[in-house]
Amino acid sequence: MQKFSYVAVDATGKESRGVVEAPNQALAISKVRSQGLFPTAIGPTSSAAQATGARPGAQKGTGLQMEIKLPAFLHRRVKPKDLMVVTRQLATLVDAGLPLLRGLRVLLRQTKSPALRIALESMGQSVESGSTFSEALAQHPRIFDNLYVNMVRAGEAGGVIEVVLKRLAEFMEKAEKIKNKVKSAMIYPVVVMVVAVGILAFLLTAIIPKFEEIFKDMLNGTKLPAVTRFVISASQTVRENLLVVVGIVVLIVIVVNLWKSTKRGRYHVDRIKLAMPVFGTLIRRSAIARLTRTLGTLLSSGVPVLQALTIVRDTSGNAVIASAIQHVHDSVKEGESMTAPMDGAKVFPPMVISMVEVGEETGALPDMLIRIADTFDDEVDNAVSGLTSIIEPVMIIFLAVVVGTIVIAMFLPLVSVIEQLSKTSG
Repeated sequence: MQKFSYVAVDATGKESRGVVEAPNQALAISKVRSQGLFPTAIGPTSSAAQATGARPGAQKGTGLQMEIKLPAFLHRRVKPKDLMVVTRQLATLVDAGLPLLRGLRVLLRQTKSPALRIALESMGQSVESGSTFSEALAQHPRIFDNLYVNMVRAGEAGGVIEVVLKRLAEFMEKAEKIKNKVKSAMIYPVVVMVVAVGILAFLLTAIIPKFEEIFKDMLNGTKLPAVTRFVISASQTVRENLLVVVGIVVLIVIVVNLWKSTKRGRYHVDRIKLAMPVFGTLIRRSAIARLTRTLGTLLSSGVPVLQALTIVRDTSGNAVIASAIQHVHDSVKEGESMTAPMDGAKVFPPMVISMVEVGEETGALPDMLIRIADTFDDEVDNAVSGLTSIIEPVMIIFLAVVVGTIVIAMFLPLVSVIEQLSKTSG
């Protein structure tokens, strides 16, 4: 047995060093990977001290001779759209009969994303040196998540890698489509709200003070209408306490974000999101569509149910739903069905629970989950369309009320002035 010194990083990018015993370098790399680490440099150790002191590959014949180009991309991220395109292209190439290694090299020439190019080059080297495709993917945790790696691993075990890649591409395309629809629905109200706040701030800080001076000069202490007094008071409050108001808002945002960073805080914030009127329903439907599609895709690809539930829990994006999935996982682990803990969680609609129960009884759970996802995707589409059509008139009415109130408040005293002048001239 030889001793091999290594430098490796974990999934978070933290570096560690050590020594392993193995018959050859390939097995040494496998041993390091089995510890959940990704080796960046490894080689026979003639002096263990050099493994921790010298730079890898700095001296010939001593210490770490094989350098693996990994850390360069660990801190880079890839756009979901770029990853989706590469997955779809790779699925097409493999389905056409091209060897995986050649497919990776073809994609390397076509891909423009720097992070993906580095990843594809590294993956090609790993596959060429004898690693499986899933092992090569696992070396890039910031690009390929657990869902991606486990589905590919299941595809390799079943010899249907091209089918799994197609499913992954379809999954990412549908997830991206729903995300874009929700984002587009939020753009309009956000833009209108920003414009409304800007107009309101301008009126309160620049226009109303000038009217206030005019009223003092022309009305000679005459009592102003109630709505005018309210608007002027609001203007004075904003002008005199602007920094305090901004500071309070910033402080609230910081406190909420700090609270959200805790496990308990995130759980309560996510529960509030699900309970919100209108938007809560949209968030719930979107989360359930993503959850059921992910679980159905994993199960149909051959991933074991407990492992699939763990992946779904970690990728749910909502602490309340993640907690519900954990209860489902524990129930299945004990040999029970999914439906009882799903019903007890009070998160999933009755239709979802019924369809899952039918899927378990008939042995067609993956297909049933995909159908649920399709149904909820359609519901999200309808909800987004309905939300957009409702928000537009609501925001217009809101702007009209705010601006109209200020205009009326400023012109009511002017009407009094005009009446007085008419009486005086008459």
